[in-house]
Amino acid sequence: MARRLRALSFLGGEELGKSSADVVVAGHICLDMIPQFGQVRTGLADILVPGKLIDVGRLTTATGGPVSNTGLALHRLGFTVGLMGKVGDDVVGRAIIDLIRQRDPALAEGMIVTRDSASSYTVVISLPGVDRIFLHCPGANDTFGAEDVNYGKLEGARLFHFGYPPLMRRMFADGGQELASLLSQVKARELTTAVDMARPDPASDAGRADWRAILKRALPYVDVFLPSFDETLFMLDRERFSQIEQASAGGDMNAQADGVLLRSLADEIIGLGAAIVGLKLGVQGLYLRTTKDPLRISAMGRCAPSDAAEWVDKELLAPCFQVDVVGTTGSGDCTIAGFLGGLLKGLPPEGAMTAAVAVGACNVESADATSGIPHWSVVEKRLAGEWRRRDVSCDLKGWTWDDLNGVWRPGSTTG
Repeated sequence: MARRLRALSFLGGEELGKSSADVVVAGHICLDMIPQFGQVRTGLADILVPGKLIDVGRLTTATGGPVSNTGLALHRLGFTVGLMGKVGDDVVGRAIIDLIRQRDPALAEGMIVTRDSASSYTVVISLPGVDRIFLHCPGANDTFGAEDVNYGKLEGARLFHFGYPPLMRRMFADGGQELASLLSQVKARELTTAVDMARPDPASDAGRADWRAILKRALPYVDVFLPSFDETLFMLDRERFSQIEQASAGGDMNAQADGVLLRSLADEIIGLGAAIVGLKLGVQGLYLRTTKDPLRISAMGRCAPSDAAEWVDKELLAPCFQVDVVGTTGSGDCTIAGFLGGLLKGLPPEGAMTAAVAVGACNVESADATSGIPHWSVVEKRLAGEWRRRDVSCDLKGWTWDDLNGVWRPGSTTG
């Protein structure tokens, strides 16, 4: 699907010079520690032996989680960003803040440091030919609460994005009361709110939580909900999730999605209160569904579309762009950064969808989460040229391809 795309024009560029942030990204943050194993000739069982010394190579460290990935991607795109992640007053916490300061000292000003909790970290064991193993300490993420948000730093911001509540204990405990409290206080300050999720271990406390009840409590305060398809299915229809997981046999669950199921999930989320739903579909792209209520769009806050009618009752699927994939770390978080960037720039839904999958494509061209993300103007230049789309494997029976805007539309939907 080769096509020439309209440039994603930047509206309100003068706001980049303001001292306050365009967007504040809060939620989960951790330090990823990845030892280099090189050419290991033994299996994992031969390595994890008590008392055995294993020679490893250089240690790679990087910040992880949406505060880092989505926040830094937005920063690289050219937005002024505030970060609100919680770390402990320890070596790991200082490393996280130092890594953030290396990007821009101002980014670390909103970080929360506590003496009551250890910092979150993940040891990534990545052996050649073996799927990665993650040793994760949730640390201070589990203690993050509504009181940790510096609401004064939201002054002047237009958009507030919160990431990974399923990996933050207080956010899903007590039926999501803390998550709803946090989001309601942000909405009271007239910001547009966005939330993305993470799929928890089914055997964990988060995996056993009643996520429909949690979402019912929180989504009335969420304008833009941006989880993945599998996360949403896990939370709303565990039986169907298990069926599709088995049918995919360890492959791409997103390829098992179809237009009917996507609409059903999105409409349930909208019914619970969200105005805009974006379901990430991995290599299949990004699915969008919006409310039929123009008043709900208009009530989205400071980043509400200027033309609410453009966003009413939309259903679209934007395929990914073709690139040489180097790594997929943080691809979903960067896709979210592109979509939120489109909202901040006042783009129509088709433009925001294009921005989302374009920024996600830039992400996978590098091994880490954000170094492949260029300034927005560079993304515009790539979109102004010929950039081929990937084919979509999921069932879109009855949908048609809109070549002008680079999206799939259901046949029954106009616009």
